[in-house]
Amino acid sequence: MASNESEISQEFRFFRVYKDGRLEFFRPPCEKIPPSDDPITGVRSKDVTVSSEPPVVSTRIFIPKITKPNQKFPLLFYVHGGGFSMLSAFAKQYHDFCTTVSAQANVVVVSVEYGLFPDRPIPACYDDSWTALQWVASHVGGNGPEPWLNNHADFGRVFHWRRQCRREHFSHSGISGGFDRVTGREFGWGDFGASVFWWDRG
Repeated sequence: MASNESEISQEFRFFRVYKDGRLEFFRPPCEKIPPSDDPITGVRSKDVTVSSEPPVVSTRIFIPKITKPNQKFPLLFYVHGGGFSMLSAFAKQYHDFCTTVSAQANVVVVSVEYGLFPDRPIPACYDDSWTALQWVASHVGGNGPEPWLNNHADFGRVFHWRRQCRREHFSHSGISGGFDRVTGREFGWGDFGASVFWWDRG
């Protein structure tokens, strides 16, 4: 009987499945870097754990240069790309990208570190993003656990950007209508391809 170890059952963009159940990934190198204060743009960043109970969910927060006390900025909820199976919110390319967006758009960025396939199959990415969004929403009244969001996030101007993530990520996690539920306030929302925004109707 011929071995099926090398026979491919299915092939996808980022990985292939062999008939014996093995997975082979085509993952690019992922250089992770720590948060930092950018001396050129003045953007500061830090990592925050939003759920310490397994599975652990964390975010990297970026805040633009503050020029006056309690200055408020729009908030961008960012979901990095990678086909739900590679890369990271802590990858250099996404750290640099969020730093640039924060500086040039003058926004607070919350970038989600979600679980990746195959260690944590779908719907882990949806669940982790929803957990992170609920954590963000806990700051609407100004009494959440993270001072940067309490003091500097304008929850009347909230945006979502899914980097190369399919629309299903957005709808499955309930983010499109979920911000109303988790904040107890009524928000309008709009979707422009890879980005979504809310505005406070109150």
